[in-house]
Amino acid sequence: MTRLLLIPALILGTVAMATEYNYEITPLIGYNIAEGNIDVDDYAVFGGEFQYNGFDSVIKPELSILYSKADYNTYKLPSSSDTDVWRVALNGVYEYDKLGFITPLAKAGLGYEKMSDSYETQTDNEADCAFVDVGVGAKIPFNDMIALKLEAVYMLKYNDARLDNNLAVLAGLNIAFGEKAQKAAPVTEPEPTPEPAPVVVAVPLVVDGDDDKDGVLNSVDKCPTTPPGVEVDVNGCTVDNDTDKDGVLNAQDICPNTPLGEAVNSDGCPAKITLKVNFANNSAEIQPSSFDMLQKYADFLTKYSAYSANIVGYTDSRGSEAYNQKLSQKRANAVKDMLLEKGVPSDRLSSEGKGEANPIADNATSEGRAENRRIEAELIKN
Repeated sequence: MTRLLLIPALILGTVAMATEYNYEITPLIGYNIAEGNIDVDDYAVFGGEFQYNGFDSVIKPELSILYSKADYNTYKLPSSSDTDVWRVALNGVYEYDKLGFITPLAKAGLGYEKMSDSYETQTDNEADCAFVDVGVGAKIPFNDMIALKLEAVYMLKYNDARLDNNLAVLAGLNIAFGEKAQKAAPVTEPEPTPEPAPVVVAVPLVVDGDDDKDGVLNSVDKCPTTPPGVEVDVNGCTVDNDTDKDGVLNAQDICPNTPLGEAVNSDGCPAKITLKVNFANNSAEIQPSSFDMLQKYADFLTKYSAYSANIVGYTDSRGSEAYNQKLSQKRANAVKDMLLEKGVPSDRLSSEGKGEANPIADNATSEGRAENRRIEAELIKN
């Protein structure tokens, strides 16, 4: 009956996103329920598990070591004997999508069981044999590195011409460490080449003076009412530079710090920008480090009512296409909702998720995947 209950638990769920740490170690304590035909009482179990998450795969390798001192009577002797039971198993672990804050998991693998009886007449390795195991469990996090891990592991062995099975119910403290590189290093944009200072031709002072105090005498000043402190050319007229070199003069440029080489519209603004929004792992929760940047973008949209924005979410290629599509839509909606909270009218905002489509970097590397996990804002002139 126990085996029948475990089978559907192993096949339910969808692919989970990868953990943010390379290693996990879990000290364990639990209880073993013997279900076979060996004369043995139930007994306590101690041990540990080590899981490696560095492979780019949804199945993670795990080494499990369990120890018990059981009251075994393997040889039908008049009285039972204390028996050291060691079990070592190599499993593949598969984590599912989170249910709220809980991460369900399933695993399966092969192992070897060694028993050492206290009776001198018994041979230690007569009861030793291989076994197969399957299990289900869950991680309940305290923070992003420490979680309570609960498991039920079913072990089946064929020994002495019979099938014997055990069910171990385990609990332990799961500790994750060895953080992976998740974010691409910030790109340093080249500083705009400073415009050379205008050359003001020194003109000998004459009696006509310089009424607007711009350094150009009235006799040659073609703009005699220039406001004080404004940069002027040799004719006394205001100089209108293009500081960010986007082809739109400063006077008309409402996006004066466009990166060099970026295509812009007639107002000097790029049609599409990447918003560097940080989210919690496997979540659409925006991290506080992104609040100031989103406030600035909201201020821009509020000030220039002639523009609307379409917020587009993307993910890397890990996980299923359907899951990534859903996650990218949630993250785009989260950015849109925050812009609404900051005062941008709802009729000027839209959002969509495109999942793992349109990668801008190589998904085969952690750096490339970090670049592909992005939010883009498409600026639309009304």
